[in-house]
Amino acid sequence: MWTDFFVAAAGASAALAGLVFVALSVNISQILRFPHLPIRAAATIGTLILILVSSMATLIDQPTPILGIEIVVFGLGGCWLQILSARQGFATRARFHRPIWEAVLNAVLGQIQVLPFIVGGVLLVTDHDGGPYWVAGGCIAVFIFSVLNAWVLLVEILR
Repeated sequence: MWTDFFVAAAGASAALAGLVFVALSVNISQILRFPHLPIRAAATIGTLILILVSSMATLIDQPTPILGIEIVVFGLGGCWLQILSARQGFATRARFHRPIWEAVLNAVLGQIQVLPFIVGGVLLVTDHDGGPYWVAGGCIAVFIFSVLNAWVLLVEILR
């Protein structure tokens, strides 16, 4: 039932991760001027890879609890990258005269992306029907916020 969704998610996440890599290569000197942006870019690529590996794992014929464990582990990796990004955002906020609400917003949006994977993975481990819905919701959240981050890395960095 979920095959088409996860095939599409895997392809779209790989394409968007490529766009973020292009943004990094085109604007690397400007990105490096702001210490919070390299880790933000890494977290963005990491969450897109989270979609990719989670989607690929769902396409493997394996017991649902094993799939759930894999998605929880992948989600925790994405969570760790988002925590590092948020920490750097808070640490450099004052130096670059960025308001506190911006750092808080980035931290919250980062966790909104990865927590559905962890919840979905736990539900899959317990063989609950809601697991794939949570993972799909996480995929959609990552796509939305990754496009925003790609915009920042491609366009806003040049303003």
